[in-house]
Amino acid sequence: MGAAAGLLGAAPAAGAADAGGTAAGDAPSRSTGTAGSRRTPGLPVVRILTVSCVPAIHCSGNPHQVSIHGLLLLTGTNLRAGMTVVFPKRPNAVISRFGPSSRLRQTSAGLVVEVPKAAHTGRIMVMINRTRHTGSFGPITLFNHALHPPPPPPAPVDPVSDPPVTGTPFETQGMWIWYISKSDGGSIPAIAEQAHAAGVSTLYIKSSDGSSNFWSQFTPQLVAELHADGLKVCAWQYVYGSEPLGEAALGAEAVADGAECLVIDAESEYEGRYAAAQTYIDELRAKVGPAFPIGLASFPYVSYHPSEPYSVFLGPGGAQYDLPQMYWKDIGQSVDTVYANTYIGNRIYGRPIYPLGQAYGGVSPAELLRFREEAVLYGAPGISFWDWQEATPAYWATLAQAPAPLAGVTPNAEYPELSTGAKGDEVLWMQEHLAAAVPTQQTTGRFDAATKADVEAFQSQRAITPTGIVEAATWAALLALPPVAVNWTGGGPSGG
Repeated sequence: MGAAAGLLGAAPAAGAADAGGTAAGDAPSRSTGTAGSRRTPGLPVVRILTVSCVPAIHCSGNPHQVSIHGLLLLTGTNLRAGMTVVFPKRPNAVISRFGPSSRLRQTSAGLVVEVPKAAHTGRIMVMINRTRHTGSFGPITLFNHALHPPPPPPAPVDPVSDPPVTGTPFETQGMWIWYISKSDGGSIPAIAEQAHAAGVSTLYIKSSDGSSNFWSQFTPQLVAELHADGLKVCAWQYVYGSEPLGEAALGAEAVADGAECLVIDAESEYEGRYAAAQTYIDELRAKVGPAFPIGLASFPYVSYHPSEPYSVFLGPGGAQYDLPQMYWKDIGQSVDTVYANTYIGNRIYGRPIYPLGQAYGGVSPAELLRFREEAVLYGAPGISFWDWQEATPAYWATLAQAPAPLAGVTPNAEYPELSTGAKGDEVLWMQEHLAAAVPTQQTTGRFDAATKADVEAFQSQRAITPTGIVEAATWAALLALPPVAVNWTGGGPSGG
């Protein structure tokens, strides 16, 4: 995940321009120094002083990074419109007058040049005439894909209605238990000993399934015994959405039995059930209170499940904690990829993310350790693993290891990019925020022409280039607004 996809050649460390200025043959000098042309008596000195990608909306945070067909703004001494800017014809090749080129043109921003299609990463120079050129400047790093400004930090959770509470059982290393009887033979002393040896402080124990099946394994006596052994206990319930009032009642029952937090395991059965999700959340909160720690454990890739009501479960009054099921081997991707894609989709909901990893199914101890290391890299407040009864001795030993800092890996900080034709919960969540600024915006879950027009109007209001595409800068501006309240009890979004 370290190297950006589409990079046209690996760039050396950024530096100043060369002091070239020789006759423009096939292999100009690459001596180091100040950007400029070698002085010829009677002729003005021409040199490049700065090169930067423009406009900012189409650039990264590095001014020397640009997309093919993107624009570079050049400043310097005696540069003028019509001069030719030459790029390397191979990655980091020594440039010559025969390289891919494009002419400087005057704009309101200054002298700009469009990067030609055949250009590659490396140093650039400006041809003064057929025999003279400036010194080279760079390197300029080229990408085949579109660039975007660095995204802002994740949007904060609403500080008035439902702030996350710190110091909860979520902020530890946890292990999920499906059946107590199949976890160390159901021996509580053995479970406690294994947990402490592996640095596990929180147990997530199944308490119910559906609306009427409360599991007999979750009792006040169990919770008290585990507490006495120095462990924290969270209940988790699998929910379906067919009888949300009953599901809320069973969740509240686990809380009454001593659970320190509750996790909602809502998966495919809840897809499209926005009204049921709202009924469940409203009833659960009425029973356990607005501040009790609740988490959501659902699919990690939001875009793969567009009708899952994430925006209800993680919205105002819902779960304050996000525990996506990041089972990389089951998904068929690497640990690095599952982190990147999970954070891209989930960060828009503004809830702290607590990665739920895979400790079953033949994953390697090295992958398990990397999952823990990536959690540190991404700043996750806590982490947990599924599940106790399938964890091998090698997995337990890996959980006990101290994760080392990862070198050469940059956490993915992107946001989902939405445009005309998109649909699903990401669009719906965006529309709920957009409607706070554009009251006529409907919350349909469909990115249609009306939504595009409203996005463009919002972007213009916020001094963002009105592209009608919701990217990082637009997400940042939208997520600074509170989402409008939506009553789903009469049905779900038309686009879900």
